[in-house]
Amino acid sequence: MKADKPIVNSLLDTDFYKFAMGQLIFLLWRDVHVESQFINRSRSIRIADTIDVGQLKEELTHARSLRFNKSELHYLRGTNEYGERMFCEDYLQFLERLKLPEYDLRVRDGQIELAFAGPWSTQTYWEMPALPIIQELLGRAQMKHMTRLEREAVHAEGTRRLLEKIRRLREYPGLQFSEFGTRRRFSLDWQLYVDERLCEELPRQFLGTSNVYSAMRLGLMPMGTSAHELPMVLAGMESTEESIKSAQGRVYDAWWKQYGFGLSIALPDAFGSKHGLEVMSAEHLARWKGTRQDSGNPHMYIRDFLLPRYRACGVDAREKMVILSDALITELAIELYLAYREEIKTSFGIGTHFSNDLGLKTPSIVIKPAYANGNPLVKLSDNPKKATGEQEEVTRYKRIFGYHETADEECRC
Repeated sequence: MKADKPIVNSLLDTDFYKFAMGQLIFLLWRDVHVESQFINRSRSIRIADTIDVGQLKEELTHARSLRFNKSELHYLRGTNEYGERMFCEDYLQFLERLKLPEYDLRVRDGQIELAFAGPWSTQTYWEMPALPIIQELLGRAQMKHMTRLEREAVHAEGTRRLLEKIRRLREYPGLQFSEFGTRRRFSLDWQLYVDERLCEELPRQFLGTSNVYSAMRLGLMPMGTSAHELPMVLAGMESTEESIKSAQGRVYDAWWKQYGFGLSIALPDAFGSKHGLEVMSAEHLARWKGTRQDSGNPHMYIRDFLLPRYRACGVDAREKMVILSDALITELAIELYLAYREEIKTSFGIGTHFSNDLGLKTPSIVIKPAYANGNPLVKLSDNPKKATGEQEEVTRYKRIFGYHETADEECRC
């Protein structure tokens, strides 16, 4: 890990959902002005006191100099895993001209305040690389005063832990999973190493990676669909409570029209999974592949929300899929697989547990949209600790959506 090596060197070094969402944003809402903000949920880790803020500025400025090259655009042009010719030529030409907008970086009380504002079609791409840059700087800071042998021991510990995970997962050959760890990875080199080992050791269980650069380099399936960003911004653009409440359903409709069955994995928890599943009609539930759980208690999501909703709509849940991706660790994935494999198809998106489990501190950091056309944005999720937005607006959204707190968990990575 060379200190002078830029952390991000390709705009393809991002999660696949940024392109799936990015195309929809480009086609339908490209000129909406959005501001996103960095959030450190692990406030006990004073990031600005830990990393070199000057180096952070250098890394962010370097990211702004990056452009898609012809090989990267050729790869995206040929992406057809979820349907023939996923990305239209107008969108690819837009990516060819893409330059990340300016960033606003400040320091306050040991924390960094980082924001990205501009047309939604361009500023959305800041989520990655900004998060991997901050996380890797944190890792470098923790290893800065280690001897060479101590640094080697950190990597050895990561390898030992990875081996134990692989051994455990091999005991359950029906358990299939993907690597979702770009945002809080230790480094790109480590993420690539993990993906390579998973390919070699668990070829029938490992489905692919969310990281597009890794997928291209290793010949893997790029995995991912959408994020909370879409319903958050669509709701924030509205002025009436009725139109705010309809935002999640409009996302489903636009997504299906663009991608159809290939990418039909719904993410229902932006304003609470109860609401997100209720606005899916029986027709929606019958034709979509399934859903992704990303907050709260996974047992509660499947047992109390998802399976009853399928039953109420006359849909056989055994023909549907649930992707579980909230702070998963190996043992929890195994537990959930064994608990529900007879009732619904399960798949798992495992992130930090693969990409940054070397014995170092790993805070829970995210970047979320905060304003759209000047209006404040809100995400509720199924875990109150993950709610984002101005407190007054969070309270208002809870009332609009009839939100009831179903979990009170600490935010895990």
